[in-house]
Amino acid sequence: MFLGRVVGTLVASRKEGTLEGLKFLVLRQIDVDRAETGTYVVAADAVGAGVGEIVLYASGSSARQTLVTKDRPVDAVIMAIVDTWEVHGETRYHKYRE
Repeated sequence: MFLGRVVGTLVASRKEGTLEGLKFLVLRQIDVDRAETGTYVVAADAVGAGVGEIVLYASGSSARQTLVTKDRPVDAVIMAIVDTWEVHGETRYHKYRE
């Protein structure tokens, strides 16, 4: 699992049939200090995330383990919208204090 910030949306009017109905978002991977790592990922959204939110996402075969993505040809899925995290007892991010 990885942390990412939603930086955009992706629309594909023509796609493989099993991808119909999925919402795709563009993520920028971040570290625990919220620094961008430079990697962009397109992920299917299983939780209703929006641009600007920090999310938890999985890639590879784990991306096909949610109810929304089961048996679909996806390589990344957003499976949680992050509210807060701490490292070594220090709060590094709190959604409602930003």
